Amino acid sequence: MDKGIVFRAYIENLGLYNSGIDCGKWISFPLKCSNGNLKNEIRKILSEIQIDEMGKHEYFFADFDSAIVGLTRCLYEYDNITLLNYLANEIVKMDCSIEKFESMLEYGTSTYSTSELISLIRSSDSFLFLDNVNSDYDLGYEYAENSGLFTESLNDLGTLRNYIDYEGYGRDIRLREGGMYTLHGYISMTDDIKTSFDAASL
Repeated sequence: MDKGIVFRAYIENLGLYNSGIDCGKWISFPLKCSNGNLKNEIRKILSEIQIDEMGKHEYFFADFDSAIVGLTRCLYEYDNITLLNYLANEIVKMDCSIEKFESMLEYGTSTYSTSELISLIRSSDSFLFLDNVNSDYDLGYEYAENSGLFTESLNDLGTLRNYIDYEGYGRDIRLREGGMYTLHGYISMTDDIKTSFDAASL
């Protein structure tokens, strides 16, 4: 997908679609607004699919496309253009990596609406993400050897440390934390989603 495009959506005129006429176009988010005027850009898009003014349920999104794994399954056909654009801009400026975000999407908390996705992005620090930790053994080893929490104790074990059950230790951690392994590594939720986004504020 082109640089600067978070996702694309195919917007259709709902009234014409229900009459058997396909009148739609692909648009890219975030929207490129001339002179920074979002309302004018939205009016232009709607005009191109023969909608004079933005009204409730006069359009819908027939398809979505994104290079971000798992994002499109969280977007909905009757989402609002303004809200989708806000989401895209939040993704552009989010503090976490794409790999962590994709893992958060796979984890599945707060992914049931566009507003929830925005709250999820704003609460990325509520998740622990360990890149390339893909098994209970990896997780146990990461906690025991690389976290620094048990360095002195492990050094005291000498050759006995060769008999540590990293896999069992990692399994206990995963079950206790309610974590999971994703495409990119291990993720667990360490705190509640702190920010509740109100779409009505747009």
